Amino acid sequence: MSCSESFQSECSLLKSVMSTLKIGAIVLDSSQQVVLWNQWMEKHSGFNAAQVLGRDLFVLFPELRQGRIQSAVHQALQKNSFPSVLSQKLNKAPFPLYSHFPLEEEAANQERMQQAVEIIPLKLPDMPRHCLIQINDVSAAVGRERLLLDQTLVLRSQTLLDGLTCIANRRHFDLTIDKEMRRAKRTNLPMSLALVDIDYFKAYNDYYGHQKGDDCLIQVAAELSTSMRRPADFVARYGGEEFAVILPETNQMNAAKIMEGIRCKIAGRMMEHQSSVVANHISVSIGVATFNAETDIDVKDLIGHADQALYQAKGDGRNRVVIYDPDLKL
Repeated sequence: MSCSESFQSECSLLKSVMSTLKIGAIVLDSSQQVVLWNQWMEKHSGFNAAQVLGRDLFVLFPELRQGRIQSAVHQALQKNSFPSVLSQKLNKAPFPLYSHFPLEEEAANQERMQQAVEIIPLKLPDMPRHCLIQINDVSAAVGRERLLLDQTLVLRSQTLLDGLTCIANRRHFDLTIDKEMRRAKRTNLPMSLALVDIDYFKAYNDYYGHQKGDDCLIQVAAELSTSMRRPADFVARYGGEEFAVILPETNQMNAAKIMEGIRCKIAGRMMEHQSSVVANHISVSIGVATFNAETDIDVKDLIGHADQALYQAKGDGRNRVVIYDPDLKL
């Protein structure tokens, strides 16, 4: 076989290999002009090789100018000896490539292919520098990652939300109270905790049935949630008919005012409660305790203080807000 025949055979083999590749391959010469455009690129770009060969890549795709791809191409053609791998997070879909190139009426609705792009310098004997742009379709991997993330978020929300009331559950409360206590100690700012208990809820359940009881819990939880005015304010179902409210950067008196407002709003809903001793509608008893720089207490102490105040509120006749007092006689 002559040298000419050998060369032609090698070229035919190279074309065959390039046509079967399941990745995009673009080769640019030292002037950034396209000298190779494989069939994968034809399929996903809408341009056949005859339309792009000899053209400047950044005239063909002007949106790539002044971006990371042009910078990497420039380095590969000038001095860089190592491949440049573009960050997939920062360059998710730089080339206008699609799983199938859309018709004009489909273009607005079809998302670009997610791409992993690598730019590789090519140093060929007795020839100016070239570079290879290699493009992988990572849409499926990105889709799987997105699905896994969504599933993780759903599972996380299920572990941190109360299934009935859709507010935070006890586990979420435990995590949040620890975080807010650390923040309060670090910043020397007050933090208040309120425990809220629905008055005579067992009697309500016995009289109206558990379905109405669940509806009552949902309505009280909704009132507590809508009463939270700041992003850091936090409400959780603490257990049974008891709720917990965390009010960061809130002193004792302000916390008591906020909770008194909530008590009035819940009473204002006028949810009938014929079995209550204190009112003919749903009411709540609330205990408030506060951490501040002068009180060296931990989370357990703070919860205990709020619980004592709640116990006192019940002992004083219910349907009221009581602030923790260390001199309370229980």
